[in-house]
Amino acid sequence: MAKLVLDMSAMQDNFFADAAMIGIASAMPAYHLCWALNERLELAFVRDPAQNISLKKKNNEFNYPTYRFDLPNSSHSYLLYKLKDGAESLLPETRHLDYLIFIQTSDPEEDAYRLAADLKTINDIQLAQILDPEDMKNLANLLV
Repeated sequence: MAKLVLDMSAMQDNFFADAAMIGIASAMPAYHLCWALNERLELAFVRDPAQNISLKKKNNEFNYPTYRFDLPNSSHSYLLYKLKDGAESLLPETRHLDYLIFIQTSDPEEDAYRLAADLKTINDIQLAQILDPEDMKNLANLLV
């Protein structure tokens, strides 16, 4: 009997179509960052335990919480990933970043530039930069 293999590349292409990503460097705890985003930028991120990511590496399990904001009456959604669990990073190529905002909107690039500029106005955020998915090797780790 033949084995069935999940085609992760097709799934990844579909997930990242019409999307943009912003990397954030900040020492704030995730709940504090969500509060700051919700207060300053009038968003409504909430913890989404169903989309938490768990990875097993070196006989250890690492957990990365996610937060979600869906714009009412639209198909726009925003995911906030905590990229670190201790010293282990969800995306090893972004070790200098603490969080990632994943944007799925009708114009994700424009929305990402606008949001990145807004993020830079929050005092406890040291860096907010647009990330190019082509430069990321471990994007499949973001699939939930």
